[in-house]
Amino acid sequence: MQIDVLTLFPGPLQAYLAESIVHRAQVKGAVCVNVIDIRAHAHDKHRTVDDTPYGGGPGMVLKPEPIFEALDAGQLWSGHKVYLSPQGRVLTQAVAHELAAHTHLVLLCGHYEGVDQRVLDVMDAELSIGDYVLSNGAVAATVVIDTLARLLPGVLGNAASAANDSHGESLLEYPQYTRPADYRGAAVPAVLLGGNHAAIAQWRQARPSWAPTSPSCRVAVSSFSTRRFITC
Repeated sequence: MQIDVLTLFPGPLQAYLAESIVHRAQVKGAVCVNVIDIRAHAHDKHRTVDDTPYGGGPGMVLKPEPIFEALDAGQLWSGHKVYLSPQGRVLTQAVAHELAAHTHLVLLCGHYEGVDQRVLDVMDAELSIGDYVLSNGAVAATVVIDTLARLLPGVLGNAASAANDSHGESLLEYPQYTRPADYRGAAVPAVLLGGNHAAIAQWRQARPSWAPTSPSCRVAVSSFSTRRFITC
């Protein structure tokens, strides 16, 4: 999978990409992540990428020219272009599986008050990571990349890990224990120590921490507001 990320702040992304599972995914060749600095495609001496909105209003809006030129320079138009947006479809494990099916993703990080509508008109999708405020869209991009990397073949040491993760089957994961068997008076449940795999499976399915994670079973924060707050 190829992922290109257009951002004003490449530093945090590049630092994250050098660590842990995402780094391993790149080393194994499962994913190639290319971070593109939008400012590199601004041509004035101040490398201006934003301007005031027509019609007035607070904040600054990202200009279309640097973004379009970044798409041109990287020959990114054929990729599945996703704007990380407060109005976007909320990222869930099911949505992550859909995105992971693409061979080429282009993630556009939102910043400031928003992006010129002419940019949004050429995007293929908008994606939100939740109903809360972030000041840097690169943070949202790291969430998306990490979620997708785990789903790619050969990335995790155990292929069952991704399938058994919380939300992987619309269920939250069961309690996990490791050595020592007893620590400060808190003991590991005896069933996990006995080696009876059928009994262990039954115990895990009965744990209270397993619960439906379908949106229909939870109240979204956005239900209580007239608009979704900026997430990236």
